[in-house]
Amino acid sequence: MKRLFAILLLFALCMALSPCKAQTEPELPKMTDELPSSLRKVWAGMYHFVDEESGDTLLMMVFNPIIVYPRERFRNKKEEEFYWKTVRDVKRTLPYAKLISATLLETYEYLETYNTKKEKEDYLRRFEKEIFRQYKPEMKKMTKSQGKMLIKLINRETNQSSYNIVKAFLGSFRAGFWQTFGRFFGVSMKAGYHPDKDKNDAMIERICVRVEQGTI
Repeated sequence: MKRLFAILLLFALCMALSPCKAQTEPELPKMTDELPSSLRKVWAGMYHFVDEESGDTLLMMVFNPIIVYPRERFRNKKEEEFYWKTVRDVKRTLPYAKLISATLLETYEYLETYNTKKEKEDYLRRFEKEIFRQYKPEMKKMTKSQGKMLIKLINRETNQSSYNIVKAFLGSFRAGFWQTFGRFFGVSMKAGYHPDKDKNDAMIERICVRVEQGTI
């Protein structure tokens, strides 16, 4: 599982910071034909029950919690512009972060069908090349700020530190290399995602929740 995280996090980092060579190896089937929606399901579940007085069968729907934030207040025009730029970047990258998270879970379950380590390694190599082939054209259209946002939202969706994942898979030296490389472009793989401590992450979390609820 750590290898899967490392593949996709390094892929996002590469696409955000530098072009990569095209891959020409045999293809795997596409993981998905379209990006998942950023909207949450309105309800968490439903069930039927019989009303004791009338005897009628009724439907009970359990709705997901709705979070209501106060209206954003800006001290100046520059702060407002930064907020709406962040809204743009979140809307652009959140579906990809959700796609990566879902693909990790699906692929992990698929790997469990293989019996040997070699079979799993062969599949992961093909999987890595397919990821680059399928999503490189879209990723290259992202701005640098959107690439940085994607790294942050992957952390949000997977609840994993990209630096620790890469360290576990590739070792301290390679993790240190990617961290140094990323910092040249203002990306820290150690920063993680801390909306409870960092005011910018808190703003991103509010935006993400509003996007998921369809209120922005």
